[in-house]
Amino acid sequence: MAEFTTVARPYAKAAFEHAMAGNALTNWSDMIGFAAAVVADEQMQMLLNSPHLTKEQQRDAMLKVCESKLDAQGQNFLKILSENNRLLALPQIAEIYEFLKAEFEKTIEAHVTSAAELTAEQQDKLKQKLASKLGRQVNIDVTVDSDLLGGLVIEAEDMVIDGSVRGKLAKLSETLKV
Repeated sequence: MAEFTTVARPYAKAAFEHAMAGNALTNWSDMIGFAAAVVADEQMQMLLNSPHLTKEQQRDAMLKVCESKLDAQGQNFLKILSENNRLLALPQIAEIYEFLKAEFEKTIEAHVTSAAELTAEQQDKLKQKLASKLGRQVNIDVTVDSDLLGGLVIEAEDMVIDGSVRGKLAKLSETLKV
């Protein structure tokens, strides 16, 4: 995985710079995201790892599956990845591209797990508080997990805020063990 990240970084950066120059960040995000999802598919993984297929056959298979979602530049990007045996790095390329895009747009994705359903008003307040704390526009994705007993767990990039009852009980338990 770390190997793919190292390989993926220059391709993601090049795609990002190209998308910036063409004012097409969202379009490229969609294209790379779709191609990454195709590569992550189990059947496509078998095809791309097959020693019986040439690079050209693998490239053609990818282009055939992705053709309706890629413009000419997106297809050229896949061809370059194929020529350099980098198609399998597409999920990491997409991840790094999205990070660069979020940094540029000063946005962040936060995953919120709540013990109960949050109202739209609660979600808006949470977005505002996180935005003021992080200095960026925040997009949240909320899931409900009744096992938390109460409270929230917020994950944004490498930051985790555990305000759940389950998390507090776990901390208390650790403290009492010492």
